[in-house]
Amino acid sequence: MSSFAIVDSSVHGDLKVNTSRGVEFGDNLMFTMTYPMEFRDIQSCYPIFFSKDPETGQFYPVALLGFEDQTNLFLNDDQWDATYIPMTVRRQPFLIGFQADPDKGEGATKPVVSIDMDSPRVSNGDGESLFTEDGKPSEFLQKTIGTLEAIHRGLEHNKGFITALLEHDLLESFSLEITLKDGSNNKLMGFYTIAEEKLQSLDGETLAKFNTQGYLQSIYMAMASFSRIRPMIDKKNAALD
Repeated sequence: MSSFAIVDSSVHGDLKVNTSRGVEFGDNLMFTMTYPMEFRDIQSCYPIFFSKDPETGQFYPVALLGFEDQTNLFLNDDQWDATYIPMTVRRQPFLIGFQADPDKGEGATKPVVSIDMDSPRVSNGDGESLFTEDGKPSEFLQKTIGTLEAIHRGLEHNKGFITALLEHDLLESFSLEITLKDGSNNKLMGFYTIAEEKLQSLDGETLAKFNTQGYLQSIYMAMASFSRIRPMIDKKNAALD
């Protein structure tokens, strides 16, 4: 369960956030959400696929971290074994929330920083302080706000990206069979990837439009990231030892 509260110095002045890594902090993720503006960093470490929300039917890009539920191949005890940690992982236990903004009219809202008070990262003990002694945002909180703002911008940009992919039928489901060195077979299912043949059949005008919108590079990065599957299989095989 999650219980989000708007971060307030008068209420959360003594609150601290543990930034350690581990299963106990919820880092045993099979995948995590990402967005095109982050693809350059993501594709250097993780395969980029697309997932479909079963309730809303909406698609969103994800960084694959493991082949099984609650299994993160990049989590080694209390260490994250990769040069880049996805922003949606780093932002925990914070989230951008929205509250009424009467200055902008009826029904208007503004983004605010929220924190999950039920997160195992949150306590009054060890960790990073949210505020200084005089009640100002700490350096840690300021960096967190920057991360949340980047995620917010990225997710807004992602809406147009997904719309463009669907408009041109560029997402296709796939399955991947993985045979490990112990002879066991693992099947990765439920994800979508770029439909390369349909991409290659697009006319120059559409490709030029994608390029102008900043989508074309992201598409190719997602396709290139497929090569990160092999290192993940190696990690899985190494874990069998």
